[in-house]
Amino acid sequence: MANPYTGDVRLVIDGQAHVLRLSLGALAELEAGLGEDTLLALVERFEGGQFRARDVLALLVAGLRGGGWQGGADDLAHAEIAGGIQGAAQAAAALLARAFTPPA
Repeated sequence: MANPYTGDVRLVIDGQAHVLRLSLGALAELEAGLGEDTLLALVERFEGGQFRARDVLALLVAGLRGGGWQGGADDLAHAEIAGGIQGAAQAAAALLARAFTPPA
């Protein structure tokens, strides 16, 4: 079960619920994979609505790996995500927000 107070996000992929979490290792992988100078630049892209499909995919893969998933970007690119593109983008945005915002 996803715990929003620890930054967890729940996403259903191919009918199976997964917990996504941006661990330190997942964040380092994300930083390297996206070629941004900082993660803040990625956060700003999401806040400004200027994110790309590869940003969403990379965020979700990093979050899934942080949650213990063993798959890769190819696996996720060919999977059915609940809510489609909008559901994927919402999960990615929530993942970023929860990683960098302290719980209320």
